[in-house]
Amino acid sequence: MSAEAANPGAAGRRRVRPRLDLRRLGRAALLGPAARGRVPDAIGHVAEAHRAHHPAADLAILHRAYLLAESSHRGQFRKSGEPYITHPLAVTLILAELGAETTTLTASLLHDTVEDTDVTLTQVREEFGEEVCYLVDGVTKLEKVDYGAAAEPETFRKMLVATGNDVRVMSIKLADRLHNMRTLGVMRPEKQERIARVTRDVLIPLAERLGVQALKTELEDLVFAILHPEEYERTRALIAENGDAVDALAAVAGKVRAVLRDAGIHAEVLLRPRHFVSVHRVRLKRGDLSGTDFGRLLVLVGEDADCYAVLGELHTCFTPLISEFKDFIAAPKFNLYQSLHTAVAATDGAVAEVLIRTHQMHRVAEAGVVALGNPYTADTAEGAGSPGGAEPSGGAEGERADPTRPGWLSRLLDWQSSTPDTDTFWTSLRADLAEDREITVFRADGGTLGLPAGASCVDAAYAQHGEAAHACVGARVNGRLAALATRLGDGDTVEPLLAQDAASGPSPDWLQHARTPAARIAITGWLAEHPEAAKPQDAAPRAAASGPAAAPGGRRRAGANAVAEVPGLPGAPVRLAGCCTPVPPDAVTGFPVRGGAVTVHRGECPGVSRMRAMGRQPVEVRWGRAAECRVTLVAEAFGRPRLLADLTETIATAGAAVVSATVEPPSEQRVRHTYTLQLQDAAGLPSLMRAMREVAGVYDVSRARHPAAP
Repeated sequence: MSAEAANPGAAGRRRVRPRLDLRRLGRAALLGPAARGRVPDAIGHVAEAHRAHHPAADLAILHRAYLLAESSHRGQFRKSGEPYITHPLAVTLILAELGAETTTLTASLLHDTVEDTDVTLTQVREEFGEEVCYLVDGVTKLEKVDYGAAAEPETFRKMLVATGNDVRVMSIKLADRLHNMRTLGVMRPEKQERIARVTRDVLIPLAERLGVQALKTELEDLVFAILHPEEYERTRALIAENGDAVDALAAVAGKVRAVLRDAGIHAEVLLRPRHFVSVHRVRLKRGDLSGTDFGRLLVLVGEDADCYAVLGELHTCFTPLISEFKDFIAAPKFNLYQSLHTAVAATDGAVAEVLIRTHQMHRVAEAGVVALGNPYTADTAEGAGSPGGAEPSGGAEGERADPTRPGWLSRLLDWQSSTPDTDTFWTSLRADLAEDREITVFRADGGTLGLPAGASCVDAAYAQHGEAAHACVGARVNGRLAALATRLGDGDTVEPLLAQDAASGPSPDWLQHARTPAARIAITGWLAEHPEAAKPQDAAPRAAASGPAAAPGGRRRAGANAVAEVPGLPGAPVRLAGCCTPVPPDAVTGFPVRGGAVTVHRGECPGVSRMRAMGRQPVEVRWGRAAECRVTLVAEAFGRPRLLADLTETIATAGAAVVSATVEPPSEQRVRHTYTLQLQDAAGLPSLMRAMREVAGVYDVSRARHPAAP
């Protein structure tokens, strides 16, 4: 790969790019005019960049780290032929340009010493302290001799676990991969593609989630050039053909500066040319691009309130595109990013996208967690809170006070600990990192859960209850009953409903709705331990009839529900309506029908209104002394194995006989069972309904309000 392909953004953005150019010092700057065997004053470039962000930094430890790294790597060369020390120097320079603090830079200088030289972790700990030792150990690869093909996945697992205690581990890894990607041209094409794919699937999403946009954008361009060379060349040609695009954007920038100056708002207005992948995405979205589509305007101000003042002036003096407005200051992204996004049209019709943020927001937007410095500075006794395994400090319950430990990282660490299988971990990690948006849902107790976009009630249940969620039978979303397959939105309130029967477990269907690795791994593990639950269940009978409803010869027994009497029509046959199946002590109304019989309905039955509308005159009906009666009950439940058996067992235990039963096909994991029952005593109906509601999965039992099944 050519040098230009190794740095695809150089030609298009070096001239006007407002942010730090991380390639400003490349091989030539590091090696200087001296011979290849020496690197004179190389640490001076790092010290200069570091002092720009930390004027009072103590550089002595950096000099000591450089001397150890240089002497340890002396005689080693990269595949490109350069002295190996140029690599840790370049990695450290990248982090220094981003504003990393001294401990991170010290560890980055030493990050390959334990892996590639005779230096041991014990030596690093004795010379530079526990924190530096922890960071170096975190980025040290596992040996292929010990792990074979699992070495790379297990190395990433090790780094992620270390990152859970100290995010600076991943900062060093990202800078390390960036420099390796810049110099990947000396590798075989197949190895370039393999490394680029891992970078695309794992490291770029991690850079995005940690907010390190300066590293993410360049990594994207480098991967784009390797994995999609034709699209990359087409995009490069498009940028070259529109070399005057900067002028169109600069004209809009001048108008914006004038507007803000007249309003008395002190602000910097900078041009932000899009990087290659960004141009490619915009072209796919919009088709033909205009001059201002090749970049955006960046407005930097001093205070948060100034951001909204700038927004007001732009929307007043230009025509805003309301659909493009996003407020990431009031609602920051999960990766710490804050900014106002808008787009305005000038009088000449040119449309420009505008980013508005404070200088501090800009530092965090570019460098993410790196810009936060050291989040582990202890304000307690000396030595407390060392990340290498000593007792942490700073939290109310002994946890570190770590503002950089986001919810997605906590979730990742939780599920990886229950995934001993390397292939499962590697597949789940890539799937988890592919989710590029996060939502926040509220628990019923007032807490919050961070979930990937598209997560369902299944994911929320496992995120809140862990393996106890195996007994989940449904959920309430925003106060209403919902199926477990229901997708959650940002700001929803979710309450998973757990069955009291701890022996119940998940259905294989849950895997279709689980988006988080934690949920999928837990469900898969339970199904593996209970193979009988994973087998397709026999279809529940559509209808079954038995018991006292049938008489010899196939004739229905007259008077099977003869517990009511009609004072005005002595001896008249009485039939209890199947649409509402009244039982004592329901208020009832009777209507004469053909054959001299009287049909009895519950007072609130819709059939009463229909009969009156037909001109039928009601007759007085009252309950007799007989207690036996028939009733139709409807059980609403979440589908699960053995539900029909458990309900019929509960009915039998209550002393009721099943006259008929109908099970409707499941819909969105919900199922409806309709039972016509013969009760020995109508007084037992309330207790029977309560017992049926207590069956796992059943969330409602009611009297039928429609014609019963024949």
